[in-house]
Amino acid sequence: MNAESVTSMSLSNSVGRALEISLRGADELLPQDEWVKKLQRSEATGTPLRIKLGLDPTAPDIHIGHTVVLNKMRQLQDLGHTVIFLIGDFTTTIGDPSGRNNTRPPLTREQIEANAQTYYKQASLVLDPSKTEIRYNSEWSDPLGARGMIQLAAKYTVARMMERDDFNKRFKAGQSISVHEFLYPLMQGYDSVALKSDLELGGTDQKFNLLVGRHLQQEYGQEPQCILTMPLLEGLDGVEKMSKSKNNYIGISEDANTMFAKVLSISDDLMWRWYTLLSFQSLEQIEALKAEIAAGRNPKDAKVALAKEITTRFHSAAAAETAEQDFINRSKGGVPDEIPEVLLSGAPLGIGQLLKQANLAASAGEGNRLIDGGGVRVDSAVVSDKALKLPAGSYVVQVGKRKFARVTLS
Repeated sequence: MNAESVTSMSLSNSVGRALEISLRGADELLPQDEWVKKLQRSEATGTPLRIKLGLDPTAPDIHIGHTVVLNKMRQLQDLGHTVIFLIGDFTTTIGDPSGRNNTRPPLTREQIEANAQTYYKQASLVLDPSKTEIRYNSEWSDPLGARGMIQLAAKYTVARMMERDDFNKRFKAGQSISVHEFLYPLMQGYDSVALKSDLELGGTDQKFNLLVGRHLQQEYGQEPQCILTMPLLEGLDGVEKMSKSKNNYIGISEDANTMFAKVLSISDDLMWRWYTLLSFQSLEQIEALKAEIAAGRNPKDAKVALAKEITTRFHSAAAAETAEQDFINRSKGGVPDEIPEVLLSGAPLGIGQLLKQANLAASAGEGNRLIDGGGVRVDSAVVSDKALKLPAGSYVVQVGKRKFARVTLS
């Protein structure tokens, strides 16, 4: 059954709505006809479906790019299904090779435990904690042991493993592939067996691993899960996927003012993609907003609304309102209501050293470069003299559009 025949089937309102929500912003839903049958069975029996998302705690924080799949989980959770937030504390010790052109070094147990402590707390800003099943894959992976690992490995062939794009490219390029890397998709797939998953979510780079889960469930006599892949969110630059290493990200633990300003910095075109993948507004509401913009309404209005929605989700409505006012003040050259207070001694102090000591620049040299670029202001006046020395007193120092400090120099 193809997608056209599925969508043309006579579906109940609730199943049709669930399918529409599942497909919103998705890259692929495979197999779609099986997912419809699962939804129909769930409606008929009143039994929630089990929907799984696994994240490896490879870093202490997550950014809003990671929340694309979390948003989809929340949407399905709101339909009454059981969502399982799986922390891959065991698989992280192996290291996911997805999208890698070399071996990914595994983290230490201490690093994993430290990162895992923050993951669910941050994910709970999107998911409903009272309706979320949180699990750790060490629960069933550690007891598997060497014998169980060998038995699991016997259920998948090397030939199929080499169909994986990154493995295939590395092999053809003569780059090393460690045996333990083959274990990663097997262990992720075994998670689906242990959890009896009906649907597993992941980014497009996880498709191979999700399909391994389907295969292993069949090997263990279970009904295979469906898979739903979500696109990788472009970062602030609108080109590369969101990544801390590319500095084009918004961390969900960033302060409200920074988060709000960063959302407003994206392009108008990228804004609509973010609406689809990040907003909880309905597609009908988004289309109505698009129509208003096409009819002449300022696109900035839509961007402000998105910035307020995202900031509210990770902070509060009051924080979003304050962040909006702060942005307005900065746009007008004003000073935010709350800025860091810094006490320094050694007056008179050179402006480069002052910027460094006030944590407005990494070094005096960087401070001088910022001055050359016209990016430094003292009491709203642009600083052009790198030899400037400030006497004792209190000053509002600004670097760029976002960095402020009230410096008291003695």
